[in-house]
Amino acid sequence: MSDLVAEIRDLRVEIDGRAIVDGVNLPVRAGKVTAVVGASGSGKTTTGLALLGEYPAGAEVSGDVRLTGAGPVGYVPQHPAAVLNPARRVGALLYDLARAQVRDLPRAERRTAARERVQRALADARLPDAEALLRRRPHQLSGGQQQRVVLAQALLLGAQVVVADEPTTGQDALTKAGIVEQFAAVAARGIAVVLLSHDLDVVRALADEVLVMREGRVVESGPVARLWSAPRHEWTRRLLDERRATPSAGTEGGRPVLEVRDLIAVHGNTTVLRAPRLILRAGECLAVVGRSGSGKTTLARCLAGLHRDFGGEVLLDGEVLPHSLRRRDRERRAAVQYVFQDARAAFDEYRPVLDQVARTAVRLRGAGERAAREEALRVLDRLGLPDGLARRRPGALSGGELQRAALARALLARPRVLICDEITSGLDTVTRRGLLDLLAGLLHGDGDGDGDRGGDAGLSLVLITHDLDTARLADRVAVLDAGALVEQGPARRVLTEPRHPFTVDLMAATTRLETGVRL
Repeated sequence: MSDLVAEIRDLRVEIDGRAIVDGVNLPVRAGKVTAVVGASGSGKTTTGLALLGEYPAGAEVSGDVRLTGAGPVGYVPQHPAAVLNPARRVGALLYDLARAQVRDLPRAERRTAARERVQRALADARLPDAEALLRRRPHQLSGGQQQRVVLAQALLLGAQVVVADEPTTGQDALTKAGIVEQFAAVAARGIAVVLLSHDLDVVRALADEVLVMREGRVVESGPVARLWSAPRHEWTRRLLDERRATPSAGTEGGRPVLEVRDLIAVHGNTTVLRAPRLILRAGECLAVVGRSGSGKTTLARCLAGLHRDFGGEVLLDGEVLPHSLRRRDRERRAAVQYVFQDARAAFDEYRPVLDQVARTAVRLRGAGERAAREEALRVLDRLGLPDGLARRRPGALSGGELQRAALARALLARPRVLICDEITSGLDTVTRRGLLDLLAGLLHGDGDGDGDRGGDAGLSLVLITHDLDTARLADRVAVLDAGALVEQGPARRVLTEPRHPFTVDLMAATTRLETGVRL
Protein backbone atom coordinates (compact mmCIF):
# COMPACT_ATOMS: atom_id res chain seq x y z
CA MET A 1 0.00 0.00 0.00
CA SER A 2 3.06 2.30 0.00
CA ASP A 3 2.22 3.49 -3.54
CA LEU A 4 -1.22 4.78 -2.46
CA VAL A 5 -1.42 8.53 -3.21
CA ALA A 6 -5.16 9.04 -2.66
CA GLU A 7 -8.09 7.05 -1.37
CA ILE A 8 -11.87 7.33 -1.16
CA ARG A 9 -13.52 5.31 1.60
CA ASP A 10 -17.23 4.64 1.93
CA LEU A 11 -18.23 7.81 0.08
CA ARG A 12 -21.93 8.71 0.14
CA VAL A 13 -23.33 11.80 -1.58
CA GLU A 14 -27.02 12.69 -1.17
CA ILE A 15 -29.11 15.36 -2.87
CA ASP A 16 -32.64 15.95 -1.56
CA GLY A 17 -32.52 12.65 0.29
CA ARG A 18 -31.50 10.63 -2.79
CA ALA A 19 -28.07 8.96 -2.85
CA ILE A 20 -26.24 9.67 -6.12
CA VAL A 21 -23.10 7.93 -4.80
CA ASP A 22 -23.33 5.28 -2.10
CA GLY A 23 -20.58 3.32 -0.35
CA VAL A 24 -17.86 3.92 -2.94
CA ASN A 25 -14.28 2.88 -2.21
CA LEU A 26 -11.56 3.99 -4.63
CA PRO A 27 -7.84 3.43 -4.04
CA VAL A 28 -5.56 5.54 -6.28
CA ARG A 29 -1.96 4.35 -6.78
CA ALA A 30 1.10 6.14 -8.13
CA GLY A 31 1.91 5.37 -11.76
CA LYS A 32 -1.35 3.47 -12.28
CA VAL A 33 -4.46 4.24 -14.32
CA THR A 34 -7.71 3.53 -12.48
CA ALA A 35 -10.81 3.70 -14.67
CA VAL A 36 -14.33 4.34 -13.38
CA VAL A 37 -16.93 3.21 -15.93
CA GLY A 38 -20.70 3.13 -16.06
CA ALA A 39 -23.77 4.57 -17.73
CA SER A 40 -24.65 8.25 -17.69
CA GLY A 41 -25.82 9.17 -14.20
CA SER A 42 -24.04 6.24 -12.53
CA GLY A 43 -21.94 8.53 -10.29
CA LYS A 44 -18.61 8.49 -12.17
CA THR A 45 -18.05 12.24 -12.25
CA THR A 46 -19.28 12.78 -8.69
CA THR A 47 -16.78 10.16 -7.52
CA GLY A 48 -13.90 11.65 -9.52
CA LEU A 49 -14.59 15.21 -8.38
CA ALA A 50 -14.62 14.06 -4.76
CA LEU A 51 -10.83 13.73 -5.08
CA LEU A 52 -10.75 17.50 -5.66
CA GLY A 53 -13.15 18.16 -2.78
CA GLU A 54 -15.86 19.26 -5.22
CA TYR A 55 -19.49 18.19 -4.76
CA PRO A 56 -22.88 19.21 -6.23
CA ALA A 57 -24.53 22.24 -4.62
CA GLY A 58 -26.60 21.30 -1.59
CA ALA A 59 -25.15 17.81 -1.33
CA GLU A 60 -24.80 15.98 1.99
CA VAL A 61 -21.51 14.09 2.06
CA SER A 62 -20.17 11.35 4.31
CA GLY A 63 -17.13 9.10 4.13
CA ASP A 64 -13.43 9.89 3.82
CA VAL A 65 -11.33 11.31 0.98
CA ARG A 66 -7.62 11.16 1.81
CA LEU A 67 -4.68 12.51 -0.19
CA THR A 68 -1.41 10.96 0.90
CA GLY A 69 0.76 12.33 -1.92
CA ALA A 70 2.66 15.63 -1.75
CA GLY A 71 1.13 17.33 -4.80
CA PRO A 72 -2.38 18.55 -5.67
CA VAL A 73 -5.04 16.78 -7.73
CA GLY A 74 -5.26 17.90 -11.36
CA TYR A 75 -8.49 17.82 -13.36
CA VAL A 76 -8.92 17.54 -17.14
CA PRO A 77 -12.60 18.18 -17.90
CA GLN A 78 -14.59 16.84 -20.84
CA HIS A 79 -14.82 20.40 -22.21
CA PRO A 80 -11.39 21.94 -21.47
CA ALA A 81 -12.19 25.33 -23.01
CA ALA A 82 -14.46 26.00 -20.03
CA VAL A 83 -11.47 26.17 -17.66
CA LEU A 84 -9.09 28.21 -19.85
CA ASN A 85 -9.13 32.03 -19.73
CA PRO A 86 -10.12 33.02 -23.30
CA ALA A 87 -8.54 36.48 -23.00
CA ARG A 88 -5.00 35.29 -22.20
CA ARG A 89 -2.43 33.59 -24.38
CA VAL A 90 -1.44 30.04 -23.53
CA GLY A 91 2.09 31.15 -22.66
CA ALA A 92 0.80 33.62 -20.05
CA LEU A 93 -1.41 30.96 -18.48
CA LEU A 94 1.49 28.52 -18.13
CA TYR A 95 4.23 30.99 -17.15
CA ASP A 96 2.12 32.33 -14.29
CA LEU A 97 2.12 28.83 -12.79
CA ALA A 98 5.80 28.21 -13.53
CA ARG A 99 6.96 31.48 -11.96
CA ALA A 100 5.21 30.55 -8.72
CA GLN A 101 7.27 27.35 -8.66
CA VAL A 102 10.68 29.09 -8.93
CA ARG A 103 10.32 31.97 -6.45
CA ASP A 104 12.90 30.43 -4.11
CA LEU A 105 15.62 30.55 -6.78
CA PRO A 106 17.97 33.51 -7.27
CA ARG A 107 16.31 36.19 -9.40
CA ALA A 108 18.81 35.72 -12.27
CA GLU A 109 17.87 32.04 -12.59
CA ARG A 110 14.09 32.32 -12.36
CA ARG A 111 13.33 33.16 -16.00
CA THR A 112 15.34 30.25 -17.38
CA ALA A 113 13.98 27.84 -14.77
CA ALA A 114 10.38 28.86 -15.47
CA ARG A 115 10.92 28.41 -19.19
CA GLU A 116 12.39 24.94 -18.66
CA ARG A 117 9.43 23.92 -16.51
CA VAL A 118 6.94 25.10 -19.12
CA GLN A 119 8.79 23.32 -21.93
CA ARG A 120 8.96 20.11 -19.88
CA ALA A 121 5.25 20.26 -19.02
CA LEU A 122 4.33 20.78 -22.69
CA ALA A 123 6.52 17.86 -23.71
CA ASP A 124 5.03 15.61 -21.01
CA ALA A 125 1.54 16.60 -22.20
CA ARG A 126 2.52 15.62 -25.77
CA LEU A 127 2.23 19.12 -27.24
CA PRO A 128 4.56 19.61 -30.22
CA ASP A 129 5.47 22.99 -31.76
CA ALA A 130 5.42 24.58 -28.32
CA GLU A 131 6.74 28.03 -29.35
CA ALA A 132 3.90 28.66 -31.80
CA LEU A 133 1.32 27.31 -29.37
CA LEU A 134 2.41 29.59 -26.52
CA ARG A 135 1.52 32.63 -28.62
CA ARG A 136 -2.06 31.51 -29.24
CA ARG A 137 -5.22 32.01 -27.22
CA PRO A 138 -7.39 29.03 -26.21
CA HIS A 139 -9.99 29.58 -28.95
CA GLN A 140 -7.22 29.25 -31.54
CA LEU A 141 -6.50 25.67 -30.42
CA SER A 142 -8.27 22.45 -31.30
CA GLY A 143 -10.16 20.59 -28.58
CA GLY A 144 -7.30 18.11 -28.28
CA GLN A 145 -4.75 20.89 -27.88
CA GLN A 146 -6.89 22.59 -25.23
CA GLN A 147 -7.04 19.29 -23.36
CA ARG A 148 -3.25 18.99 -23.41
CA VAL A 149 -2.81 22.58 -22.20
CA VAL A 150 -5.03 21.84 -19.18
CA LEU A 151 -2.97 18.70 -18.55
CA ALA A 152 0.24 20.76 -18.79
CA GLN A 153 -1.15 23.14 -16.15
CA ALA A 154 -1.75 20.21 -13.80
CA LEU A 155 1.78 18.90 -14.39
CA LEU A 156 3.27 22.35 -13.76
CA LEU A 157 1.52 22.41 -10.39
CA GLY A 158 3.18 19.13 -9.52
CA ALA A 159 -0.03 17.09 -9.52
CA GLN A 160 0.40 13.57 -8.19
CA VAL A 161 -3.13 12.61 -9.27
CA VAL A 162 -4.84 13.59 -12.55
CA VAL A 163 -8.59 13.06 -12.98
CA ALA A 164 -9.53 12.82 -16.68
CA ASP A 165 -13.29 13.18 -17.30
CA GLU A 166 -14.44 11.56 -20.58
CA PRO A 167 -11.33 12.70 -22.50
CA THR A 168 -12.18 10.75 -25.69
CA THR A 169 -15.87 11.60 -26.13
CA GLY A 170 -16.67 12.36 -29.78
CA GLN A 171 -13.14 11.51 -31.02
CA ASP A 172 -12.19 9.22 -33.89
CA ALA A 173 -10.00 6.14 -33.40
CA LEU A 174 -6.76 7.85 -34.44
CA THR A 175 -7.31 10.71 -31.98
CA LYS A 176 -8.31 8.27 -29.23
CA ALA A 177 -5.10 6.31 -29.75
CA GLY A 178 -3.12 9.54 -29.27
CA ILE A 179 -5.01 10.33 -26.06
CA VAL A 180 -4.27 6.83 -24.75
CA GLU A 181 -0.56 7.42 -25.35
CA GLN A 182 -0.76 10.86 -23.74
CA PHE A 183 -2.14 9.57 -20.43
CA ALA A 184 0.03 6.45 -20.53
CA ALA A 185 3.04 8.77 -20.64
CA VAL A 186 1.71 10.67 -17.61
CA ALA A 187 1.33 7.43 -15.65
CA ALA A 188 4.84 6.36 -16.70
CA ARG A 189 6.16 9.42 -14.80
CA GLY A 190 4.70 7.99 -11.59
CA ILE A 191 1.55 10.14 -11.61
CA ALA A 192 -1.75 8.45 -10.79
CA VAL A 193 -4.50 8.80 -13.41
CA VAL A 194 -8.20 8.41 -12.62
CA LEU A 195 -10.06 7.92 -15.90
CA LEU A 196 -13.81 8.57 -15.94
CA SER A 197 -15.13 7.09 -19.16
CA HIS A 198 -17.88 5.24 -21.00
CA ASP A 199 -15.42 4.31 -23.80
CA LEU A 200 -14.55 0.70 -23.04
CA ASP A 201 -12.00 0.35 -25.85
CA VAL A 202 -9.98 3.23 -24.36
CA VAL A 203 -10.39 1.80 -20.85
CA ARG A 204 -9.09 -1.58 -21.98
CA ALA A 205 -6.08 -0.03 -23.73
CA LEU A 206 -5.13 2.35 -20.91
CA ALA A 207 -6.35 1.20 -17.48
CA ASP A 208 -4.69 -1.02 -14.91
CA GLU A 209 -7.68 -1.26 -12.56
CA VAL A 210 -11.40 -0.76 -13.31
CA LEU A 211 -14.38 0.12 -11.11
CA VAL A 212 -17.82 -0.50 -12.63
CA MET A 213 -20.58 1.76 -11.29
CA ARG A 214 -24.33 1.51 -11.55
CA GLU A 215 -26.85 3.81 -9.87
CA GLY A 216 -24.22 5.26 -7.54
CA ARG A 217 -22.70 1.97 -6.38
CA VAL A 218 -19.59 0.03 -7.37
CA VAL A 219 -20.92 -3.32 -8.60
CA GLU A 220 -17.56 -4.79 -9.59
CA SER A 221 -13.87 -3.91 -9.56
CA GLY A 222 -10.58 -5.54 -10.45
CA PRO A 223 -7.65 -5.67 -12.88
CA VAL A 224 -8.67 -4.80 -16.43
CA ALA A 225 -7.54 -8.17 -17.85
CA ARG A 226 -9.63 -10.14 -15.35
CA LEU A 227 -12.66 -7.91 -15.79
CA TRP A 228 -12.62 -8.33 -19.56
CA SER A 229 -11.98 -12.07 -19.53
CA ALA A 230 -14.26 -13.07 -16.63
CA PRO A 231 -16.76 -10.35 -15.61
CA ARG A 232 -18.72 -11.39 -12.52
CA HIS A 233 -21.62 -8.94 -12.31
CA GLU A 234 -24.50 -8.98 -14.77
CA TRP A 235 -24.21 -5.23 -15.42
CA THR A 236 -20.51 -5.57 -16.27
CA ARG A 237 -21.33 -8.34 -18.71
CA ARG A 238 -23.95 -6.10 -20.36
CA LEU A 239 -21.48 -3.22 -20.68
CA LEU A 240 -18.87 -5.49 -22.23
CA ASP A 241 -21.32 -7.28 -24.52
CA GLU A 242 -20.50 -5.23 -27.58
CA ARG A 243 -21.37 -8.00 -30.04
CA ARG A 244 -19.97 -6.10 -32.95
CA ALA A 245 -22.11 -6.97 -35.95
CA THR A 246 -20.66 -8.22 -39.20
CA PRO A 247 -20.67 -5.27 -41.60
CA SER A 248 -23.43 -5.36 -44.18
CA ALA A 249 -22.64 -6.35 -47.75
CA GLY A 250 -24.78 -3.42 -48.91
CA THR A 251 -28.06 -3.08 -50.75
CA GLU A 252 -28.34 -3.60 -54.45
CA GLY A 253 -30.51 -1.92 -57.06
CA GLY A 254 -32.59 0.39 -54.85
CA ARG A 255 -33.74 3.62 -56.49
CA PRO A 256 -31.83 6.78 -55.50
CA VAL A 257 -33.65 8.90 -52.93
CA LEU A 258 -30.99 11.50 -52.20
CA GLU A 259 -28.11 12.34 -54.52
CA VAL A 260 -25.11 14.68 -54.28
CA ARG A 261 -23.51 16.00 -57.45
CA ASP A 262 -20.28 18.03 -57.54
CA LEU A 263 -20.81 19.52 -54.07
CA ILE A 264 -18.21 22.08 -52.97
CA ALA A 265 -18.98 23.69 -49.57
CA VAL A 266 -17.27 26.78 -48.18
CA HIS A 267 -16.98 28.63 -44.88
CA GLY A 268 -16.20 32.23 -45.76
CA ASN A 269 -13.42 32.05 -48.34
CA THR A 270 -12.27 28.57 -47.32
CA THR A 271 -13.33 25.41 -49.12
CA VAL A 272 -14.16 22.84 -46.44
CA LEU A 273 -15.74 19.99 -48.41
CA ARG A 274 -15.60 18.40 -51.86
CA ALA A 275 -17.99 15.54 -52.65
CA PRO A 276 -18.21 14.82 -56.41
CA ARG A 277 -20.89 12.08 -56.20
CA LEU A 278 -22.81 10.41 -53.40
CA ILE A 279 -26.04 8.41 -53.59
CA LEU A 280 -28.46 7.28 -50.87
CA ARG A 281 -30.93 4.62 -51.98
CA ALA A 282 -34.40 3.77 -50.69
CA GLY A 283 -34.30 1.72 -47.48
CA GLU A 284 -30.53 2.11 -47.22
CA CYS A 285 -28.26 3.28 -44.40
CA LEU A 286 -25.25 5.33 -45.47
CA ALA A 287 -22.59 5.94 -42.80
CA VAL A 288 -20.34 8.98 -43.25
CA VAL A 289 -17.15 8.55 -41.21
CA GLY A 290 -14.00 10.58 -40.65
CA ARG A 291 -12.03 12.56 -38.10
CA SER A 292 -13.27 15.67 -36.34
CA GLY A 293 -13.13 18.55 -38.82
CA SER A 294 -13.19 16.29 -41.88
CA GLY A 295 -16.47 17.77 -43.19
CA LYS A 296 -18.99 15.17 -41.98
CA THR A 297 -21.36 17.62 -40.29
CA THR A 298 -20.98 20.17 -43.10
CA LEU A 299 -22.13 17.50 -45.57
CA ALA A 300 -25.08 16.61 -43.36
CA ARG A 301 -26.09 20.26 -43.01
CA CYS A 302 -25.90 20.77 -46.78
CA LEU A 303 -28.27 17.83 -47.28
CA ALA A 304 -30.70 19.24 -44.69
CA GLY A 305 -30.59 22.82 -46.01
CA LEU A 306 -28.86 24.13 -42.89
CA HIS A 307 -25.66 25.14 -44.73
CA ARG A 308 -26.41 27.01 -47.94
CA ASP A 309 -22.91 28.13 -48.96
CA PHE A 310 -22.11 25.39 -51.44
CA GLY A 311 -21.93 24.77 -55.15
CA GLY A 312 -23.27 21.72 -56.92
CA GLU A 313 -26.60 20.00 -56.38
CA VAL A 314 -28.51 17.96 -53.81
CA LEU A 315 -31.40 16.03 -55.37
CA LEU A 316 -34.41 14.40 -53.70
CA ASP A 317 -36.16 11.84 -55.92
CA GLY A 318 -34.36 13.35 -58.90
CA GLU A 319 -35.44 16.94 -58.21
CA VAL A 320 -32.95 19.60 -57.14
CA LEU A 321 -33.46 20.81 -53.57
CA PRO A 322 -33.01 24.51 -52.74
CA HIS A 323 -29.78 25.08 -50.84
CA SER A 324 -31.51 26.88 -47.98
CA LEU A 325 -34.10 25.23 -45.74
CA ARG A 326 -36.12 28.45 -45.81
CA ARG A 327 -36.65 28.04 -49.56
CA ARG A 328 -37.89 24.47 -49.27
CA ASP A 329 -41.65 23.97 -49.11
CA ARG A 330 -43.32 22.11 -46.25
CA GLU A 331 -43.25 18.74 -48.04
CA ARG A 332 -39.53 18.96 -48.73
CA ARG A 333 -38.74 20.14 -45.21
CA ALA A 334 -40.60 17.13 -43.85
CA ALA A 335 -38.87 14.77 -46.30
CA VAL A 336 -35.34 15.39 -44.93
CA GLN A 337 -35.12 15.46 -41.13
CA TYR A 338 -32.04 16.12 -38.97
CA VAL A 339 -31.31 14.70 -35.50
CA PHE A 340 -28.59 16.74 -33.79
CA GLN A 341 -25.66 15.43 -31.73
CA ASP A 342 -26.57 17.58 -28.72
CA ALA A 343 -30.20 16.60 -28.14
CA ARG A 344 -30.42 18.68 -24.97
CA ALA A 345 -29.58 21.88 -26.83
CA ALA A 346 -32.21 21.04 -29.46
CA PHE A 347 -35.11 21.15 -26.97
CA ASP A 348 -36.75 24.08 -25.21
CA GLU A 349 -35.95 23.42 -21.55
CA TYR A 350 -39.21 25.01 -20.34
CA ARG A 351 -41.74 23.01 -22.38
CA PRO A 352 -42.72 19.33 -21.92
CA VAL A 353 -41.05 16.94 -24.35
CA LEU A 354 -44.42 15.64 -25.56
CA ASP A 355 -45.54 19.11 -26.69
CA GLN A 356 -42.35 19.68 -28.65
CA VAL A 357 -42.48 16.28 -30.35
CA ALA A 358 -46.17 16.65 -31.29
CA ARG A 359 -45.55 20.10 -32.74
CA THR A 360 -43.66 18.54 -35.67
CA ALA A 361 -46.78 16.78 -36.94
CA VAL A 362 -48.75 20.03 -36.68
CA ARG A 363 -46.18 22.21 -38.46
CA LEU A 364 -44.96 19.86 -41.19
CA ARG A 365 -48.00 17.68 -41.87
CA GLY A 366 -50.92 19.88 -40.87
CA ALA A 367 -52.16 17.42 -38.23
CA GLY A 368 -54.63 18.56 -35.57
CA GLU A 369 -53.34 19.21 -32.05
CA ARG A 370 -55.13 16.22 -30.48
CA ALA A 371 -54.20 13.78 -33.24
CA ALA A 372 -50.59 14.97 -33.13
CA ARG A 373 -50.34 14.40 -29.36
CA GLU A 374 -51.83 10.91 -29.63
CA GLU A 375 -49.43 10.01 -32.43
CA ALA A 376 -46.50 11.50 -30.50
CA LEU A 377 -47.37 9.40 -27.44
CA ARG A 378 -47.50 6.21 -29.54
CA VAL A 379 -44.16 6.87 -31.23
CA LEU A 380 -42.45 7.96 -27.99
CA ASP A 381 -43.74 4.85 -26.23
CA ARG A 382 -42.45 2.65 -29.01
CA LEU A 383 -39.04 4.30 -28.70
CA GLY A 384 -38.94 3.55 -24.97
CA LEU A 385 -40.39 6.79 -23.53
CA PRO A 386 -43.73 6.02 -21.83
CA ASP A 387 -46.38 8.62 -21.04
CA GLY A 388 -44.86 9.60 -17.67
CA LEU A 389 -41.46 10.46 -19.18
CA ALA A 390 -42.93 12.11 -22.27
CA ARG A 391 -44.79 14.67 -20.19
CA ARG A 392 -41.64 15.80 -18.36
CA ARG A 393 -39.43 18.72 -19.29
CA PRO A 394 -36.11 17.94 -21.04
CA GLY A 395 -34.07 18.53 -17.88
CA ALA A 396 -35.73 15.52 -16.22
CA LEU A 397 -34.58 13.11 -18.96
CA SER A 398 -31.18 11.45 -19.41
CA GLY A 399 -29.06 12.02 -22.52
CA GLY A 400 -30.14 8.71 -24.03
CA GLU A 401 -33.81 9.43 -23.35
CA LEU A 402 -33.54 12.84 -24.99
CA GLN A 403 -31.93 11.30 -28.07
CA ARG A 404 -34.96 8.99 -28.38
CA ALA A 405 -37.26 11.98 -28.02
CA ALA A 406 -35.33 13.79 -30.76
CA LEU A 407 -35.74 10.75 -32.99
CA ALA A 408 -39.47 10.67 -32.27
CA ARG A 409 -39.78 14.35 -33.15
CA ALA A 410 -38.07 13.79 -36.51
CA LEU A 411 -40.15 10.68 -37.24
CA LEU A 412 -43.42 12.56 -36.73
CA ALA A 413 -42.60 14.44 -39.93
CA ARG A 414 -42.74 11.01 -41.68
CA PRO A 415 -39.47 11.73 -43.49
CA ARG A 416 -38.00 10.06 -46.55
CA VAL A 417 -34.46 10.69 -45.25
CA LEU A 418 -33.34 10.76 -41.61
CA ILE A 419 -29.94 12.35 -40.90
CA CYS A 420 -28.43 11.37 -37.52
CA ASP A 421 -25.39 13.45 -36.57
CA GLU A 422 -23.18 11.68 -33.98
CA ILE A 423 -26.23 10.73 -31.92
CA THR A 424 -24.42 7.92 -30.09
CA SER A 425 -21.46 10.10 -29.07
CA GLY A 426 -21.12 10.28 -25.28
CA LEU A 427 -23.43 7.32 -24.58
CA ASP A 428 -22.42 4.21 -22.66
CA THR A 429 -22.30 0.90 -24.52
CA VAL A 430 -25.70 -0.36 -23.33
CA THR A 431 -27.54 2.86 -24.25
CA ARG A 432 -25.66 3.12 -27.54
CA ARG A 433 -26.48 -0.44 -28.52
CA GLY A 434 -30.14 0.10 -27.72
CA LEU A 435 -30.21 3.23 -29.89
CA LEU A 436 -28.51 1.46 -32.81
CA ASP A 437 -30.93 -1.48 -32.56
CA LEU A 438 -33.78 1.02 -32.58
CA LEU A 439 -32.43 2.68 -35.74
CA ALA A 440 -32.05 -0.70 -37.43
CA GLY A 441 -35.65 -1.50 -36.57
CA LEU A 442 -36.86 1.80 -38.01
CA LEU A 443 -34.88 1.24 -41.20
CA HIS A 444 -36.40 -2.19 -41.74
CA GLY A 445 -39.94 -1.09 -40.96
CA ASP A 446 -40.45 -2.69 -37.54
CA GLY A 447 -43.13 -0.46 -36.09
CA ASP A 448 -46.74 0.56 -35.75
CA GLY A 449 -46.87 2.56 -38.96
CA ASP A 450 -47.50 5.98 -37.41
CA GLY A 451 -44.33 7.98 -37.79
CA ASP A 452 -41.63 5.35 -38.23
CA ARG A 453 -41.45 4.89 -41.98
CA GLY A 454 -38.97 2.15 -42.79
CA GLY A 455 -38.38 -0.67 -45.26
CA ASP A 456 -40.98 -0.56 -48.02
CA ALA A 457 -42.28 2.79 -46.73
CA GLY A 458 -38.99 4.29 -47.99
CA LEU A 459 -37.12 5.58 -44.92
CA SER A 460 -33.41 5.98 -45.64
CA LEU A 461 -30.75 6.86 -43.10
CA VAL A 462 -27.60 9.00 -43.20
CA LEU A 463 -25.50 8.18 -40.14
CA ILE A 464 -22.77 10.73 -39.35
CA THR A 465 -20.24 9.10 -37.01
CA HIS A 466 -16.60 8.95 -35.95
CA ASP A 467 -17.17 5.44 -34.57
CA LEU A 468 -16.55 2.51 -36.92
CA ASP A 469 -18.50 0.17 -34.65
CA THR A 470 -21.54 2.39 -35.20
CA ALA A 471 -20.82 2.41 -38.95
CA ARG A 472 -21.27 -1.38 -39.01
CA LEU A 473 -25.02 -0.74 -38.95
CA ALA A 474 -24.79 0.75 -42.45
CA ASP A 475 -25.21 -0.77 -45.89
CA ARG A 476 -22.68 1.62 -47.39
CA VAL A 477 -19.86 3.72 -45.94
CA ALA A 478 -18.41 7.01 -47.20
CA VAL A 479 -15.06 8.17 -45.75
CA LEU A 480 -14.08 11.84 -45.47
CA ASP A 481 -10.59 13.13 -44.76
CA ALA A 482 -9.63 16.82 -44.63
CA GLY A 483 -12.77 17.83 -46.52
CA ALA A 484 -12.40 15.29 -49.32
CA LEU A 485 -14.49 12.19 -50.06
CA VAL A 486 -11.64 9.66 -50.23
CA GLU A 487 -13.47 6.33 -50.28
CA GLN A 488 -16.98 4.88 -50.49
CA GLY A 489 -18.54 1.48 -51.04
CA PRO A 490 -20.38 -1.41 -49.35
CA ALA A 491 -19.78 -1.43 -45.60
CA ARG A 492 -18.34 -4.95 -45.60
CA ARG A 493 -15.73 -4.05 -48.20
CA VAL A 494 -14.75 -0.65 -46.75
CA LEU A 495 -14.54 -1.89 -43.14
CA THR A 496 -12.68 -5.13 -43.89
CA GLU A 497 -10.69 -4.30 -47.04
CA PRO A 498 -10.08 -0.52 -47.01
CA ARG A 499 -8.25 0.90 -50.00
CA HIS A 500 -7.39 4.52 -49.17
CA PRO A 501 -4.40 5.03 -46.80
CA PHE A 502 -6.50 7.14 -44.40
CA THR A 503 -9.17 4.41 -44.12
CA VAL A 504 -6.43 1.83 -43.58
CA ASP A 505 -4.97 3.91 -40.73
CA LEU A 506 -8.43 4.47 -39.21
CA MET A 507 -9.19 0.73 -39.23
CA ALA A 508 -5.76 -0.12 -37.79
CA ALA A 509 -6.22 2.35 -34.92
CA THR A 510 -9.70 0.94 -34.23
CA THR A 511 -8.34 -2.61 -34.12
CA ARG A 512 -5.57 -1.61 -31.70
CA LEU A 513 -8.06 0.01 -29.34
CA GLU A 514 -10.49 -2.93 -29.50
CA THR A 515 -7.71 -5.36 -28.61
CA GLY A 516 -6.21 -3.15 -25.90
CA VAL A 517 -2.91 -2.58 -27.74
CA ARG A 518 -1.20 0.82 -27.47
CA LEU A 519 0.66 2.45 -30.33
